[in-house]
Amino acid sequence: MAMFQRFSSVVHHHIDDVFHWHERPGAVVRLTPPWLPIRVVSEARSLRDGVAVMALPGGITWHARHSGYDPPHRFVDTLRAPLPLRWRHSHEFADVDGRSTRITDNLTTNVPGFLLSRMFRYRHRQLAADLNAIERAADWSDSAPTVAVTGSSGMIGTALTAFLTTAGVDVVRLVRHPTDDAGYRHWNPDNPDAGLLNGIDVVVHLAGAPIAGRFTPAHKRAIRDSRIDPTRRLARLAAATPNGPNTFVCASAIGYYGPDRGDTELTEDSAPGSGFLAEVVADWEAATRPASDAGLRVVNVRTGLVQSPAGGMLRLLHPVFSAGLGGRIGDGRQWMSWIDIDDLTDIYHRAIVDDRLSGPINAVAPEAVRNTEYTMTLADTLHRPAVIPVPSPAPRVLLGSEGAAEVAAANQRVLPTALQQHSHTYRFETLQPSLAHLFGRPER
Repeated sequence: MAMFQRFSSVVHHHIDDVFHWHERPGAVVRLTPPWLPIRVVSEARSLRDGVAVMALPGGITWHARHSGYDPPHRFVDTLRAPLPLRWRHSHEFADVDGRSTRITDNLTTNVPGFLLSRMFRYRHRQLAADLNAIERAADWSDSAPTVAVTGSSGMIGTALTAFLTTAGVDVVRLVRHPTDDAGYRHWNPDNPDAGLLNGIDVVVHLAGAPIAGRFTPAHKRAIRDSRIDPTRRLARLAAATPNGPNTFVCASAIGYYGPDRGDTELTEDSAPGSGFLAEVVADWEAATRPASDAGLRVVNVRTGLVQSPAGGMLRLLHPVFSAGLGGRIGDGRQWMSWIDIDDLTDIYHRAIVDDRLSGPINAVAPEAVRNTEYTMTLADTLHRPAVIPVPSPAPRVLLGSEGAAEVAAANQRVLPTALQQHSHTYRFETLQPSLAHLFGRPER
């Protein structure tokens, strides 16, 4: 039986800005909670009468048809799905004082309210935080560049491209398969087309094979080969394109500092470490030099442990900790330099538009935590115990001795010194509020 439910909050932004944000590509992706097993297949071309398509596990899709278009006050979506599910969602927007907007979600649905409250708490906080981040970016630049992105379908790329398009940035996705779709260009990493970057202002290079996995010779080769030469070729092309980019933003990693630096506080000026990943990252950053040598502004985003239930480490830990089987690794004293997925998108956005940033940037939260604190905070957020420690030999069984040392037992206390020198604003400086938001849980 369908019942009426309402969720409402106020964001401190003008009603026109709030409504137009919802009209831009990427809005549905940004508002989809990362803990839900839902994938956005396609967004509606228009809130007037378009259709958004979502995919659920088991090959199930739902189609949300828009109607009731009354800008900037209202639009409606009605769900059609091969399920006994009823869903009519009226998005209402009301001016509060000429500067703020009340957002009200009116639903007629048979989905229980206790399930929806988490989702809408997340949606409202996410919208407010994104609008705040877009507003802050206006202090760095008053122009909207055209940005080409590799790796746009990965966890970071999906979040970043959706954020950029809702911010009004023109995004061109560089993909490895031939395509005629608007907003996409075919990129061959081994031999990129000479005209690939024509008309592009900024390149954001995210592509690379996943690091997680057993460190076999084949896996290590894939990690290296997917980063060094493709980056060098793309940097050379950026440098050689007459009407091409002026900025080259490339993914990097805190693996640069080596797997175990103890309690040493590591800044962008710290010496590189030793080991496989340190060598790969050093060569990866060096591969961007053709761009910097040609006068392009180059930013190397040394990324920490990205927090999102949609991928990476947290996606693996979530079911384990939800089952009450989580705990520290070894003695739990190793430092974990983490970063919230949305703070990472903000850092990339700043690297794209703020000409004051160049060179290596440590993309980590201001406060690293020890493994014991991380596991206790995650367990507390999920309302579960964390009493089953993982013995030190266990990661070696899954990852091999080298992989365990480089990934599972990595001990790096990294500081975001370059960002702090520019008074960068974080959404989440500490871990607990980040995890609470990512899982739609109330903060404790």
